[in-house]
Order: sequence, then C-alpha cells, then structure tokens
Amino acid sequence: MEKIKAGYILPSAAYVLKRKQIHHFHNIDKPPEIGDVVYGVIERVGEHSSLENVSGRIHMIHNGTRSIFVYGNRYAPDYYEGLVPTSFTEEIDLLARSGLIGRVRTKNSLIKDPTQVRILGYVVDENLDVLNTRDFPKITPRTTEKIEPRSKMILVCGTSMNSGKSYAAAACCRALSVNGHAVKASKITGTASLKDILLMNDAGAYPFADFTYLGYPSTYMLEEHEILNIFNKHDLKFANNPRNYWVVEIADGILQRESSILLNSQQVQSRIHKLVFCANDAFGAIGGLKILIDQFNLKPNVISGVCSRSPLHIRELSEFTKIPIINSMDSNLAPLYELITST
Repeated sequence: MEKIKAGYILPSAAYVLKRKQIHHFHNIDKPPEIGDVVYGVIERVGEHSSLENVSGRIHMIHNGTRSIFVYGNRYAPDYYEGLVPTSFTEEIDLLARSGLIGRVRTKNSLIKDPTQVRILGYVVDENLDVLNTRDFPKITPRTTEKIEPRSKMILVCGTSMNSGKSYAAAACCRALSVNGHAVKASKITGTASLKDILLMNDAGAYPFADFTYLGYPSTYMLEEHEILNIFNKHDLKFANNPRNYWVVEIADGILQRESSILLNSQQVQSRIHKLVFCANDAFGAIGGLKILIDQFNLKPNVISGVCSRSPLHIRELSEFTKIPIINSMDSNLAPLYELITST
C-alpha cells in the first residue's frame, strides 16, 4: 500500500468522494467493477486533453498528469462506446473528461484515439478494500413513499446526444424561476459531466443533481431496476412539494437502451406533467414523434432543440405537426412558460 501524494486531480466521475477519503493506492489484481476507483497517470494524450474536477473546473492534462479515475461504461455516438473490462489491465482508455475509464469498443470515425491512462493501483481504505463510488451516495431521501400530490415534472428527451436537450431543460428552469416558481432539476441518465446540471442551476434550479450523486459514474448498461431506482430516488428527494416544479433530463436518444427503459416505465409516464422533445433537424423530429407514439404512447407538448433555431427546419416541421415549436435559445420565455405550466 502506497501513499497518494498531493497534486492529483479529483474528477467529477468521483463526485461523491472527498479528498479526505483518498489516502492510499494498492496494486491489487482483481477484475474491475463499475464505480471502482483507481489512481493513475496520463500516459498519452489523445482525444480528451482535459479533465473536469468535482467543482466543475476544467484542467488541461499532459503526459504525466496524475489523477483519480473511475471505471464505468459509456454510450456516446459522437465519441465512444466503452465498457468496463472483464480483467485488470495496467493501460486503459479515458472515455470522458470526467475521469471515466474503460475499454473503447467502438468510436466515431471523426474522433481521435482515446487518451491512455496507466493505472498505478486501486484506491483503498485502511482495510485494503477498494473504494467504489456506489458505496457513498449523496442523495438520501427522507421517505420511501411518494406522497401525493407531487411536484409537476417537466421531462426533456430527444433524438440523440447533442440534440439540444440540456439547453431546453435550462430554458424550462429559467422560464419557471423568473416567474417565481421553485424549480428542482435532475439528469437521470448519461455519462458523468457537471456541465448539464450546472447549466440548469445557472438557469435558476436549486437543488440539482444527477446519477453521480448516487455514486454512478455513468448509467450505460445498468440493470433496469437500477435505472428506475435512480429516477425514484431523485423523485423522492426533489419532488415532494406540489407547489414546485421538477425539470428532468434523460440523456442521448429515445431509442437508446436506458432512455427506452425510462420512457416505457409507468412509474415515469405517470409523473409527466409536460414532455419536451428535442431534435437536430426537422426530419429527425418527424421520425422521433412517430417513435414516441408507436413505442411509448407519448405525445410531446413542446418541440425544441437544435432544429428549433432554424426557421427552415421550423417551416418543414410545421407541415407535419401542430405541436408548438419553441427555440430554447430565445430570450422571450413567455411562450415556453405558458406551455409547460398549462393544465
């Protein structure tokens, strides 16, 4: 067992950990698990040239930069699909700038090869037990029963990653908060990154959280009961006051595995007050609307996202649907406010 010297980065994938918990690393030959914490060094900078720490600061990294890292899976069509390896290897791929590590399975051809990490050892406690982020949840609901009536949930989903969901969720938070409503915000699925929930916080949501607050560095390939548990823990923590609003974002597209689990769940569907659907373009929005109806029996109340910023996309989309299209980047939030608060 060796001491971890000061000067390392504590990344956002390890959000639930405090520096006082991180003292030693040990070279243990054990298969890694989701949430296992390791101490390592950047061996070669590739696609990711920075790390996001637990405060949201972005650190530039170099060959030799020391950091804590967390094993997890990643689903990102614009970047990598990566999985936790079945056996320990000294060299591993950096899957996201939040410090998530695993083995790249597929990658977008426009993306560089991943940054390489050399693992020095697992981070251990005084009993030589490996620290795992899932053992240190920060969200602890006071009750296990959902008392009715509950906060109104505004659910934001979309066709893919980078379709404009986070900006639409932030716009909902802003529209509600500037009109005097208390707003809580959650991101239920995805890969560890503070950017999205901090965007909602900047728009007036407080408190705010995502799955990392429950110790999950990502949600890709979690069991269905784990995905629903994340949703329900957030619901129990943030949505007990019927006078408040709860804005919820789910990552990636509606065909993605974890998004489908949530949208198919009666536990989730029964909580939807308003549904905001985001798309990159008009054609994607049209196809997404059909999937929402055919597979989930859901009809959005608002269409937004990247497509809503283009008058041409709006013109094309308006020929196929009467659902209101709202540009989440518009400074006039009145139309959005009316749509998401109407009964």
